[in-house]
Amino acid sequence: MAASPHTLSSRLLTGWVGGCIWHLEGRAIQESPHKFIHLFRNVNKQWITFQHFNFLKRMYVTQLNRSLNQQVKPKPEPVASPFLEKTSSGQTKLEIYEMKPLSSPSLPLSRKPNEKEFMELESASIIEGSLDVGKEKKGEKQWKEMKLQVADLPGILARLSKIKLTALVVSTTAAGFAVAPGPFDWPCFLLASVGTGLASCAANSINQFFEVPFDSNMNRTKNRPLVRGQISPLLAVSFATCCAVPGVALLTWGVNPLTGALGVFNIFLYTCCYTPLKRISIANTWVGAVVGAIPPVMGWTAATGSLDAGAFLLGGILYSWQFPHFNALSWGLREDYSRGGYCMMSVTHPALCRRVALRHCLALGALSAAAPLLHVTTWTFPLVALPLNLYIAYLGFRFYADADRASSRRLFFCSLWHLPLLLLLMLTCKRGSAPPPAHGAGHARAAGQGAAALEPETDVAGFSTRW
Repeated sequence: MAASPHTLSSRLLTGWVGGCIWHLEGRAIQESPHKFIHLFRNVNKQWITFQHFNFLKRMYVTQLNRSLNQQVKPKPEPVASPFLEKTSSGQTKLEIYEMKPLSSPSLPLSRKPNEKEFMELESASIIEGSLDVGKEKKGEKQWKEMKLQVADLPGILARLSKIKLTALVVSTTAAGFAVAPGPFDWPCFLLASVGTGLASCAANSINQFFEVPFDSNMNRTKNRPLVRGQISPLLAVSFATCCAVPGVALLTWGVNPLTGALGVFNIFLYTCCYTPLKRISIANTWVGAVVGAIPPVMGWTAATGSLDAGAFLLGGILYSWQFPHFNALSWGLREDYSRGGYCMMSVTHPALCRRVALRHCLALGALSAAAPLLHVTTWTFPLVALPLNLYIAYLGFRFYADADRASSRRLFFCSLWHLPLLLLLMLTCKRGSAPPPAHGAGHARAAGQGAAALEPETDVAGFSTRW
């Protein structure tokens, strides 16, 4: 007959110690059935249900998956799948790599894996596959140094110098030269145009050099060459220097010193005053208008060698034209200018932006009416230019009243064709030169009274021809 546990322990230990141990063992055997029954009861003394078994099963699955996630598995080598599809040389080859599932420990056959297990195993296999693909493509996605190609250099330098803006500057200079009184001197005209174009290229290049960190924040300027790193800042400054030095030299010694001085002053005003002022005050718009008004004055001084009332008239027309042009343009780019950190009227003073545009639209009509009074054109010019000036004044009023993007776009596009047409009409209505003076005291007195302004212009024009 098998001995009970408390009998065995009492045989090993005798005396008072053995008696204590025998008493404790007997008490534990008596209370064990009650503890076993208590394990199958909940707090409310109800028998265990199916939900309790389901909870125990979920706890087991959670502990099992945790052990799977902590398990370190060596990366299998990629093995080509038998489903490899070979195509022609002109097509891409599709390679399907075999993805081995995670090995799970043996589970009881009677228990079916639930949906949560499938999702976790599937996510683990997807993560492993993405890591493999990322490592395969790691060598492909590398930073490559951008190399400057000689064939791309002309286009890059053209964008650096803002070739379209430079063309507009040269055209206004040519208009000022053509409208000026006196004979048309082709060599002087070419020298003035080339010199002004080189000076404009230099000023625009230096402007982009200074504004690289701000242009990168604007959608309008983020693709400029210096922002994208297509050329180095040293190359940009060298190009600006190579344009500024011969440009100023042509204007000074090829045309006349007054035109050269105006060219140097305009470069300084654009790069050292207008460019930094764009981030400080809205006064940059007025300074920029002065910069745009100087080129036609340079054309006038290149033809006459002096600053006359006609030169200031042409400068005034270009000065007033730039406000509806630029204010309408900046109205549609307010978010861009604000993101770049530029202080523009359209951003900080929108009502003033519209008022200034309307005022200078009306000023264009007044300046056109003043042209025959200053003996620059005939009285035909203000009459034929009246429809143009009335139309741009109407669009300026609509921009002032509506203050929306549509009206600003209409005013901007109108300014693009308004200026060329206005200058062309001014050229066609240009007042002819005075006849050469005759010998005699009577004519000398008449010349001193009526045509005194034309004689020095003719003499200075001859002086500029010798230059």
